[in-house]
Amino acid sequence: MRHNKKFNHLSRTKAHRDALLANMTISLILHKRIFTTLAKAKALRVYAEPIINRAKVDNMSNRRLVFKYLQSKEAVKELFQSIAEKIADRPGGYTRILKTGNRLGDNAQTCFIELVDYNEAMLKDKKDAKTKTTRRSRRKAAAPAAAEATATEAPAAE
Repeated sequence: MRHNKKFNHLSRTKAHRDALLANMTISLILHKRIFTTLAKAKALRVYAEPIINRAKVDNMSNRRLVFKYLQSKEAVKELFQSIAEKIADRPGGYTRILKTGNRLGDNAQTCFIELVDYNEAMLKDKKDAKTKTTRRSRRKAAAPAAAEATATEAPAAE
């Protein structure tokens, strides 16, 4: 029976896997976007999101807990200063995975994993989509307006 065996081990020992995920989390925090395989990105999302969530409350205990996992002063400082401001009102889902196709050498699925609030292109598209109007025919909208205009003019002429 496979009870509680849902975790992807990535063909590594626990120590190697923890070091890999910690280093990838540091790179994600510092660079805001990294290029990796799909399996590593999905494992990184499970590892990094609770760490990023700790940055919402900036106190000594949260900083120490995050430093215990990351072991990087620069990453902890970046996380609690700039990233915490952008994710303060977001209730989870701090990362986005964008698939980029398969790698040439071994045909592994590759992707970008990025912090959601740092992709300016997607944020700009989202703002443009909100201001865009619906695409409806002008004839249908103009016909009832013209009928109302003639109806209101007719009684005035009498």
